[in-house]
Amino acid sequence: MDQDQLKQHLHRYLQAGRDALMWKLDGLSEYDVRRPMTRTGTNLLGLVKHVASIELGYLGDVFDRPSNIPLPWLSPDAEPNADLWVQPYETRAQVVQLYRDAWAHDDATIRELDLDAVGHVEWWGEDGRVTLHQIVLHVIAETHRHAGHADIVREAIDGAAGMRSRDDNLWGPPGGWDAHRERLEQAAREAQDAPGS
Repeated sequence: MDQDQLKQHLHRYLQAGRDALMWKLDGLSEYDVRRPMTRTGTNLLGLVKHVASIELGYLGDVFDRPSNIPLPWLSPDAEPNADLWVQPYETRAQVVQLYRDAWAHDDATIRELDLDAVGHVEWWGEDGRVTLHQIVLHVIAETHRHAGHADIVREAIDGAAGMRSRDDNLWGPPGGWDAHRERLEQAAREAQDAPGS
């Protein structure tokens, strides 16, 4: 596989994660895309904001290709985790546009640099020397990790699940999901009560 084919291959995986994350916003109210669904405050629009910020850092700044897109939630005086939630004055459209602008900037980095181009991840310390290949893999992993978070959050909001909005890539069990969940609950209770537990 030559370098261009490898780049295309990596980009497909990156874009699949991006698309999976983005569809989780579809059809939800402003409240639902922002509301904290875990003890630590995980929310859908915050995940999109966070992943956009990750991409701009790793596929921009690391290779001395700053996007010049303001990210005030990452400034030294920003409160911790400011990139993981969305202020009331920040609109969904702004966050979505931020992510799409990140895609354009970062896709250009992938296109224009060789996979063995060297960058430096300042926040990894002195040994932060990396290649574009390493960082693209890192960003793919981060994107899919957060898309998985979004899967769980979206399912908790309205039951929507899967990688794509029109094709949930899940095979429904006999009797439906409610029966399946009850069966798993029963199995967990039986295991808890089993001798040696």
